[in-house]
Amino acid sequence: MRKILLIVLACFFPFLAVLIAEGPSIRVLWAFLLQLLGHVPGVIYGIYRVLRD
Repeated sequence: MRKILLIVLACFFPFLAVLIAEGPSIRVLWAFLLQLLGHVPGVIYGIYRVLRD
């Protein structure tokens, strides 16, 4: 259930989903920068980071 909610959050705010899933790290910054470049790359990266174990 937690992953499903994180995936939904990643569709709107990828950097927040990565922050919740992994904690503060450089990956959160990557997700934020990708979202600034275009929403779709940020969403793809956010979902990838959330689904990765």
